[in-house]
Amino acid sequence: MQFLLVNDDGITAPGMSALIESVQGQGELNVVAPRQEQSGMSQAITVHQPLRLTEVERGYMVDGTPADCVKIGIQALNLQPDLVLSGINSGANLGTDVLYSGTVAAALEAVMLGIPAVAFSLCGPDEFMPTAAHFVQKILFEKPGLVRQLDLIPKSGILNINIPGLPVEQIKGIRITRQGVRHYEGIFEKRVDPRGGSYYWMAGQPAPFDTQDPNVDFVAVKQGYVSVTPLQFDLTFHERIPQLTEIFTNGT
Repeated sequence: MQFLLVNDDGITAPGMSALIESVQGQGELNVVAPRQEQSGMSQAITVHQPLRLTEVERGYMVDGTPADCVKIGIQALNLQPDLVLSGINSGANLGTDVLYSGTVAAALEAVMLGIPAVAFSLCGPDEFMPTAAHFVQKILFEKPGLVRQLDLIPKSGILNINIPGLPVEQIKGIRITRQGVRHYEGIFEKRVDPRGGSYYWMAGQPAPFDTQDPNVDFVAVKQGYVSVTPLQFDLTFHERIPQLTEIFTNGT
């Protein structure tokens, strides 16, 4: 079994250390990760400047985005992984956060290149990274184990896995969930630089949940469960196609 490990927090991030430890001894490991944190980059790729690849003790370091790392690993280094693992992200990737997430995007990039992928995130402080590592091992390798059943990963999608920031013994279990819609109360703080120019820092806090459905990803994590959500990159609103087809076909 060959693994390609990527992330969006950078090659030296605690989550990458935990991911390597989780998979060590289970097959051939290749690490291709950003030089520095690339959170919030989503599916961005670098097209207007060269990408520099540096071999380091841990693997390969790229001065680009998470999606760049996957593309370089598979298309430039000619790695042939059986499975791409993205993370372990320091912070949740729940609800609509996945649209911004470099962690999720790296996994989706792998699927676009024909490789099954799983994204892992820790929904809490890094002190609980051992909890996340424990569940990475459990989900991947303990019976039945995803690595033995790669067909459980959607052919045109990924598994997005979020682990509560709790001690292992306080995790209630694993719950298969659907992606929720999470809103933020955005805050832009205006500041003035030494030359009198204005600039802004963007921040924000998640708004209170508008649902208590236990099968929604962020609700499951809040209740102490590991959330496993199958995601696809087909954003088509299929239910609207017949109506639009009828309107615009008849209209012409």
